[in-house]
Amino acid sequence: MTNFGYTLMTEQSGPRELVGYAAEAERRGFDFEVSSDHYSPWLTSQGHAPYAWSVLGAVSQVTERVELMTYVTCPIQRYHPTVVAQKAATMQLLSGGRFTLGLGSGENLNEHVTGEGWPPVDQRQEMFAEAVEIISELHTGELVTYDGQYFRVDSARIWDAPEQGVPLALAVSGEKSVSRFAGLGHHLVAVEPDADLVQSWNSTRQQAGISAPSRFVGQIPICWGPDEAEATELAHDQFRWFAGGWAVNADLPTPAGFAGATQFVRPEDVAQQIPCGPDLDAVVEAVRPYWEAGFTDIALVQVGDRHQQEFLEQAAEPLLEKLRAAAS
Repeated sequence: MTNFGYTLMTEQSGPRELVGYAAEAERRGFDFEVSSDHYSPWLTSQGHAPYAWSVLGAVSQVTERVELMTYVTCPIQRYHPTVVAQKAATMQLLSGGRFTLGLGSGENLNEHVTGEGWPPVDQRQEMFAEAVEIISELHTGELVTYDGQYFRVDSARIWDAPEQGVPLALAVSGEKSVSRFAGLGHHLVAVEPDADLVQSWNSTRQQAGISAPSRFVGQIPICWGPDEAEATELAHDQFRWFAGGWAVNADLPTPAGFAGATQFVRPEDVAQQIPCGPDLDAVVEAVRPYWEAGFTDIALVQVGDRHQQEFLEQAAEPLLEKLRAAAS
């Protein structure tokens, strides 16, 4: 069975609005909800970046059924991994066991704000591995001291640690990162519907003697709206940064940088990557590659705040019905 989720996009909506959307998304039948965790929007026109963990804490109290997840939190610079472990444990308790901690090695856009510089990709991966190890150890509730190459932990303990722990979903991008992280986390996060990643993750875990099944979590932007041309313009204004691909997006430092890098991206270019307008069948076809690649959980991003409530009230339920019918 494929689960379909709703994205709390902190870059495009304020905190009170996000909490309201989260409650409405549960009412409309989404299976889970993921939240981005950014210090800055990708583009100035998006205009928001509330603190994701405060939003999620509130969301945990206005929802009862949906699973919750960060998509994704970076534990290597802006947050120390000990603090991430504490936040995640608290979220697991507040949500009554509905929380998964999604982790990734981050983007310059959010991490450069600490003034420490942005490490090269190999170093980021090494830092990420240490951070995941620290978080996992702290979620046991035991006293932890850790002396790594990049992080030190001195007699730390999560005093309010959930008995069931916190599942970790780790963002990976290729064979090298799968080999490194499949044994450290529980679930996989990826930005593209790559069946090879799914197969490699499963194979790596089997070879390591890990029998627990994994979930495979993906995300796709859509821009539903009553008028296709208007929806295309909105997607171009709010989401043209998406055209750069992850190799570019991870290293640009500011919204101005994203604006410059995407100045020649046209609305029609965006429309080739993001289904725009009222056609729900087009959305289904855009999502289809994910479940065909073996992804178990697929989160939708409704682009822009403009039609967010309208999307939830008018399109969400019939869209979910079509997606479930097609995925089955």
